[in-house]
Amino acid sequence: MPEMKKTRDVFLWCMSVVYLFAFASLYVQIPGLYGDNGVLPAKLALNTEANSWQELLDGQPTLLKLTPKLGLDVQTGMDLLCLGGILISFFCMVCRGGRDVVSFTLLWMLYLSMYQVGQTFMWFQWDILLLEAGFLTILIAPFKIQIPKLKFAPSHRHDKITMWLVKWLLFRLMFASGVVKLNSKCPTWWGLTALTHHFETQCIPTTFAWFWHQFPTWFLKLSCALTYVIEIPIPFLFFAPVRSLRIFAFFAQLLLQVCIIITGNYNFFNLLTITLCIPLLDDKFFGERESRKKKGSWSVLRLISNIVAPLAVLGYLGYQTIRLFSIKLNNDNTIDSKIAFTERDFSKWLEFIMPYTIGLGIISLGYEVLMVLISCLVYEKKMLMKFWSVLQAVIFASLAVGMFTLSLVPHSVVHKPSQKALWPSLLDYHAITHRYHITSSYGLFRRMTGVKGRPEVIIEGSNDLDKDWKEYHFLYKPGNVSAPLPFVAPHQPRLDWQMWFAALGSYQNNPWFVNLIYRLLTNQKEVLELMHKNPFPVNPPKYIRATMYHYYFTSSDTKNKLFSKRNWWSRKKMTEYISVLSKDEPTMLKYLQHERIIGDKSSKELKIKSTLGNGLLYIRGLVGQPEGFKFVMSIFGSGLLVNLLNVLIF
Repeated sequence: MPEMKKTRDVFLWCMSVVYLFAFASLYVQIPGLYGDNGVLPAKLALNTEANSWQELLDGQPTLLKLTPKLGLDVQTGMDLLCLGGILISFFCMVCRGGRDVVSFTLLWMLYLSMYQVGQTFMWFQWDILLLEAGFLTILIAPFKIQIPKLKFAPSHRHDKITMWLVKWLLFRLMFASGVVKLNSKCPTWWGLTALTHHFETQCIPTTFAWFWHQFPTWFLKLSCALTYVIEIPIPFLFFAPVRSLRIFAFFAQLLLQVCIIITGNYNFFNLLTITLCIPLLDDKFFGERESRKKKGSWSVLRLISNIVAPLAVLGYLGYQTIRLFSIKLNNDNTIDSKIAFTERDFSKWLEFIMPYTIGLGIISLGYEVLMVLISCLVYEKKMLMKFWSVLQAVIFASLAVGMFTLSLVPHSVVHKPSQKALWPSLLDYHAITHRYHITSSYGLFRRMTGVKGRPEVIIEGSNDLDKDWKEYHFLYKPGNVSAPLPFVAPHQPRLDWQMWFAALGSYQNNPWFVNLIYRLLTNQKEVLELMHKNPFPVNPPKYIRATMYHYYFTSSDTKNKLFSKRNWWSRKKMTEYISVLSKDEPTMLKYLQHERIIGDKSSKELKIKSTLGNGLLYIRGLVGQPEGFKFVMSIFGSGLLVNLLNVLIF
């Protein structure tokens, strides 16, 4: 079996970096999103203070229930947890010795605590993906204990079992992301035209998204077909016994994620997905020499496994891709592609393949466990070490079986009959653990939105109902048609993201939007710092309204240079999103009082007097709410510099 020591270290380092991005990005937004004067005050989402372990775990398992005992209010408590997450993840990034089970347990607990009060601004698939991946990282990270007369290696044989769980998570993520596109019956995904809309209608496009949007339709349709191939059949190669096929699967996933990074700002999600791909590799890939080299002539078996099998598998994959997507080369050097199967054909295939995905998981996990147990018995010389290695392997194999079994519930979400076939007790156990998000269901880009034009909500303020309406511009989301398209990942501007979702529905379905309007009517500093520039810097506007527009990328005919001053967007006014509101609007005030945004007398104000609380306030005063991308990258850059110095000096 290939060694995984270096591979595990790379995975743990990458997880440290992802946690650093997540905590740092969230920290700069706490006052504007979750502060007492924020859009959704976190204190309103926290139900109770914990006076026992039972109360701590009941309902919302969050450490914020303990912050009153430290003399902190909820906002300052969130600052404490976020700063703790930044410090621990930074330490794990720069210090190999810090990447252990204690550190990653703390990171998971801290992020889960933030998620529990994050409300709609943290209800994203990458947040729950980080929680599930973070929980698996706890199992992977070394548990540094010392027992007399036992000298432990820096890695363990059971690492292959725990790393397998990450491969299974990656398989579920990618397989579900491909299947839900077809399950949704979205005409753009079935017509292979989704990418002709995606780059224009995604939340925060990058500069390259504009250029990608200009590619010919035939190329974008072919790219859509290749997306299906990368997401549905290739993930089965994650469990291939042939090393070259696993490495091929790694680079296929890497290609997809890099393309998404280049064209869209999806915060830390793509970096996290790439991190989940690392267990597809081994130490040989990272330049480590194999500990046991097999000498001898080039055998027939090696020839089959290294050349014949990969060529046969990839050849069959290519043949089926051409057949199922009717790929044909035209005389004008363009390529035609269209889906050659029906919705009924796909439903039958999904019904056929789902039991095999579960069977594949069982066989693959069983193989890993068996090989680990054999290696423990064969390669450990001392009887005591044999016993210790086998004991660890059995413990972690049991945990892996439990995690795999629990994951079958969210895995089968894409095919309801398969989920109904599961044991009822398994559904009950999953319901019990669901609040900890140790295993969840996924499915990205289920339907393509904005097919008839990218919807955008534009907020305007004025002191006169009849004139002088001024737009509020956000830091990153489209508004000003000539503003450059930004690169902000791995930072996630959560208010900008929710504005994108708000435009897909109505303000009635996004009640936080009314809170935002009220904060703008009162010139709330914490909220305004999440936006580009306050058009009313002295006094707040008397009136605010919101209008729905449709935005469209300009064509290559109207913008042919990267640094041209011409517009990136054109827009068309559609309809009123929310009628004109003033600060004294009775209906709005009644709603805000009901939601306890204003006039809340049920919660007691906690005056911060502790040294810890004053220290956190001092740090917040120094840091403030800086631009998120610069803040995140400055911390990451500092960590990279320390890593470089460690390599050069030590």
